[in-house]
Amino acid sequence: MHDIYVLDLPIPGGDQGQQLSPVIVRDDTETILVDCGYPQSVQLLEAAAAKHGVALSSLTRVILTHHDMDHIGSAAEVKRTYPHIEIIAHETEAPYIAGAAKSLRLAQAEASYDALPEDAKEAASGFIAFLGTIEPVPVDRTAASGERLPWCDGIEVVHTPGHMPGHISLYLPASRTMIAADAVVIEEGELAIANPQYTLDLEEAVRSVRRMLDYEIDELICYHGGRYQGDVHAAIMKLLQNCER
Repeated sequence: MHDIYVLDLPIPGGDQGQQLSPVIVRDDTETILVDCGYPQSVQLLEAAAAKHGVALSSLTRVILTHHDMDHIGSAAEVKRTYPHIEIIAHETEAPYIAGAAKSLRLAQAEASYDALPEDAKEAASGFIAFLGTIEPVPVDRTAASGERLPWCDGIEVVHTPGHMPGHISLYLPASRTMIAADAVVIEEGELAIANPQYTLDLEEAVRSVRRMLDYEIDELICYHGGRYQGDVHAAIMKLLQNCER
């Protein structure tokens, strides 16, 4: 048996109403954190986990779904604070997380800069500078598409590219739970594609949503929005229909 805790993680220095939803999956021997927020979030993670009676020091592993700054921003700090943990990511994402390859989000921001109107360039420059400060962290173990990780009754790595090429979601068959990360988000109670303007391959992102229909999902957890309330299958079908219009 395993337990799943959806954390309410504030954004450092941001609007108090804005929160991210990292997930802790726990059994008798493992405590696994899925994604870890923006930089300088360790104390916020500790507080969010403590609300569920979980000490962050009990972490055994961190799974990073992709290398966007709000998912890996605190990974290096978490690793320094708790050096015993194992960092896991999809094999495609590992070079970006470890700093061996340039962030695709940074490359995208730089490539679009010249086409921006003048009044948008100051904010864009700040965003580019911020992306350049994200601290890399070595990936201890890479995971392949379709791999079944042997913890918490089994965790299937579901490759859901589009938002990023190596983006993954995680499926826990024992509880029929899909941790979707940014494959889908919840907006005003409905499922949506995460930031379509920042999605590197929108058609691939839609195919990834369709791939979720292959799974029996009783609970869907989104990084932006938390737990989906409602019929998951029907909500995915509605999203796909909207994408086809």
